[in-house]
Amino acid sequence: MTQYDLILLGAGHAHLGVLRRWAMFERPQGRIALVSVGHHAWYSGMLPGLISGQHAADDCRVELAPLCRGAKVELIVDQVAALQADTRQVQLASGACLQGKWLSLNVGGALSQPTQSGTAIECLAVKPFESFLQGWQRWKDDPAPTAIIGGGAAGVELALAMSRHVPHLALFCSGRLLSGHNAGLHLRALGHLRQRRVNVREYCPISHIENDQLFSEQQAVWQGARVLLASGATALPWLAQSGLECDARGFVNIAPTLQSYSHPHVFAVGDCSALPGAMRSGVYAVRQGPVLANNLAAVLHGTPLRRYRPQRQSLALLATGDGGALLGWRNWSAGGQIFGRWKDYLDYGFIRRHQWQG
Repeated sequence: MTQYDLILLGAGHAHLGVLRRWAMFERPQGRIALVSVGHHAWYSGMLPGLISGQHAADDCRVELAPLCRGAKVELIVDQVAALQADTRQVQLASGACLQGKWLSLNVGGALSQPTQSGTAIECLAVKPFESFLQGWQRWKDDPAPTAIIGGGAAGVELALAMSRHVPHLALFCSGRLLSGHNAGLHLRALGHLRQRRVNVREYCPISHIENDQLFSEQQAVWQGARVLLASGATALPWLAQSGLECDARGFVNIAPTLQSYSHPHVFAVGDCSALPGAMRSGVYAVRQGPVLANNLAAVLHGTPLRRYRPQRQSLALLATGDGGALLGWRNWSAGGQIFGRWKDYLDYGFIRRHQWQG
């Protein structure tokens, strides 16, 4: 068993911020490792632009090896199979076992999928990104009618990006399209989707899949061979089995210091955590990064911890697949090419900040 002072599990947005901070400034003392499922960290906000041809693959991801070298952190490319919070042990898919005095989780979540009987429909999830991009390339080379399950920002952006390449595209929402966003953004998104001939079905939750049909309760609502899963995040199963205190959905309950309530030697941020006021969005994960970096250094040095306070409002910028974007802020909405250029400026800025030479 390999011992570490600190193990970072997952290369999510917050951990990228931690690594960048340590690469730029002095990192805390001790042996530190990052466990990532791949050699790159993909920036989810640029995925629709990649699908629509606005970006290249290398534009949308951060190479982890140079960043880890700059931060003097050991990179372990492997997948977490299990975590034992009491003993601070991490079991990896390769069979390796790690133990850390302190642990930090930024592992994201899985995508919920309706129960399925039969294999007539191929279901493709937007995560992990490498698998999605391989599947999308096959679909793009052989276009066929496709349904997208998920009416949030990801579902809308992907529908607009895919509409040029996919005939007869349908988008299914369990509630209102872009629930949680203002009415103006909702109407603008509906207008763009209808212009692209995307069949939007609001308040039509998909309960199960039978052969080549999607069902909402007992009613068949769509028939085809391809379904893209872009629905809300569900917790990774091993979190609930770790001994950590989790909420009813399996996400780790954390305090404002970003520590687990039940195991203070474990930190959790981003989509795998549950904190009142913090949405499961990259915007919130990025803001957690500086607080997490401070607090990880604090526990290793024995200095006071900071508290994270979620912002009350967050800006929404949704790519429209044609170089433009829709903007939502409080009760205000807008759209156009200028907002697409602004989104590109912010997205490319994120990638540039975390690309490390060396």
